[in-house]
Amino acid sequence: MPKLTIDFFHDVVCCWCFNISSRMRSLAAEFDLDIRHRTFVLQADRAEMAARWGSPEAARETILGHWAVCREVSDRPELVDIAAMRAADFDYPHGMTAALGCKAAEALGGQGAHWEMFDRLQRAHLTEARNIADPVIVRDVARSLGFEAAAFAEAFDDPATTEAVEADRQRARALQVRSIPALIVRETGARLVNGTREDLAAQLRSSLKLVA
Repeated sequence: MPKLTIDFFHDVVCCWCFNISSRMRSLAAEFDLDIRHRTFVLQADRAEMAARWGSPEAARETILGHWAVCREVSDRPELVDIAAMRAADFDYPHGMTAALGCKAAEALGGQGAHWEMFDRLQRAHLTEARNIADPVIVRDVARSLGFEAAAFAEAFDDPATTEAVEADRQRARALQVRSIPALIVRETGARLVNGTREDLAAQLRSSLKLVA
């Protein structure tokens, strides 16, 4: 069977990406997919959050409204804790710090490490209501995954890691990716339409027929 390579653009703060990530994990095993993880930072700092949402309060309430819709169609709704994030004592986080954490993990352990870091940071964000815009939190999550603290800190602070995030942004621009999650089949250029696991599986079977 031909092997498909999927560029998966995502942001740790994106609840829809949470739904898709677990489905793609299952499908990657079934279809022997090569998933290439691409950071797509929706807002990179507090200034961009303010420009996009206005006040921190407006950002939290609007985004948590998105969480509610997302939770309705999640395979694991119990892991999306809206009440905990509403009660959190920090502004709703931007995604840049977490993106750097994912790219640092990738530098140390490849694509699999990126995915592990992404999923664990999403749980920290969506389930545990931790401030993933705080580098201390990201480094703590890395330690929980078994990364050696000094090595991870060095990779996190390396300018090459920031450059890797920027390279993903440029790739997204070249592919005209404007929203996430985005799943692009390299062999055909097809963009998978986000949906249930069964919907995604059907689309993958169609892509495989085109490259057979």
